[in-house]
Amino acid sequence: MATQVKPSTRFAPSDWFTSNYTISTNAERQRDASHQIRQESRFLRNETDNKTKWDQHDNNTRLSDRVDDIRKWKEILEKCLADLDREIANLSESKDQTELALEAKNVPSDVAIECLTSREGRQSIDLVADEVEAQLHKEVEVIEGCKKQLQQKCSEAFEQLCLLQEARQQIIMDLQDKNIALGIDVDQYNLTERSPLISYKPDSLRVPKGSVTPQNWEDFSRYNKERADAEMNASTRLREAIHHTLQQTANDLEAQRLATEYAYRKRIHETERAKGELEWQKQNTEEEIATLEDDIRGIEQSIRDKINPTKLAQTRLENRTYRPNVELCRDHVQYGLTDEVKQLDATRKGLEEKLRQAKHALDGLENNLHRINEDLGFKINSLMLDNRCMDTRKKLTIRPLSSSDRNVSLTGIQRERSQMLA
Repeated sequence: MATQVKPSTRFAPSDWFTSNYTISTNAERQRDASHQIRQESRFLRNETDNKTKWDQHDNNTRLSDRVDDIRKWKEILEKCLADLDREIANLSESKDQTELALEAKNVPSDVAIECLTSREGRQSIDLVADEVEAQLHKEVEVIEGCKKQLQQKCSEAFEQLCLLQEARQQIIMDLQDKNIALGIDVDQYNLTERSPLISYKPDSLRVPKGSVTPQNWEDFSRYNKERADAEMNASTRLREAIHHTLQQTANDLEAQRLATEYAYRKRIHETERAKGELEWQKQNTEEEIATLEDDIRGIEQSIRDKINPTKLAQTRLENRTYRPNVELCRDHVQYGLTDEVKQLDATRKGLEEKLRQAKHALDGLENNLHRINEDLGFKINSLMLDNRCMDTRKKLTIRPLSSSDRNVSLTGIQRERSQMLA
């Protein structure tokens, strides 16, 4: 039984040769293309590898430079922060000194007011608007002026401390940000291709919100430093002004204290001289009174001594009027007795007039002695008040305790130290 062969397409020999040539040509072309692709891929691979390595190197260099920049500004800001802390401490110390000086002015003020109040106790003519009173009022004015200046410096120091604290806080925040950024950039610099923490990140090319340019970054830190420097310079000038004010107020107060105490010493000297003069006048007046009283007693005795002689002369005259007739002669005895009576009357009147004058003089002396004693009491009272004021003013020459000395005194450390030394 014959097998039926399926009819198939028949090709000519040329087609066969053409097909072989085509296949061979395509194979060679594909190999050439593959070779070209292989060469290009090798070039690209080498190029990309080199590019990747150089990019990593460049970025590592940039990271290193960036870390150096951050460290440089970090060191600048840390030094600035240390300077700020030192300036804040210095200004706080100056402010404390000013407050202590302001508090210390209460003692001179109380002393001056106490002296003025005490001198109001002067009496009568001694209540004089003298140089001491003028200097005391001036001292009160000087103290009040010093208080105002010191209070103003305290307020300025407080305001400057607030500005320094603001600048310090800004520096601290900038430093904190730089420390975080430095840590991040150092970590990025230390990352390698073999680091376990690397991975793909979504949208890694995004620009974070709030990003700034390097110039803005540097300007921000420079502004913070320049602001801190400006506040520190202002604080330094304020400290110098505070120290000048402290010295000036101390000098003004000391000069006024010396002027007031000089006026006190001068016034005490004048009062002592007046008191000495009054005591001398009192002594002489008392001696004169005693002498005058003796003389008055002598005059009174003389007047009494003239009574009997007057009686005798008048009795003789009266008895001789009884002579009879022609015996009633106006002889020389009659004239003598008449003259004697007249003389005794004139003497008595003269003595009585002198007695009156002496008593009047005695009254004048006693009144003057009373006035001397009264004025002497005023002078003694004024001296007592002024000397008491001078004793009170000794407080002004005592150096006030510092805060450390006050703490040592309150805690008893000095007593313990003394016991240890003993």
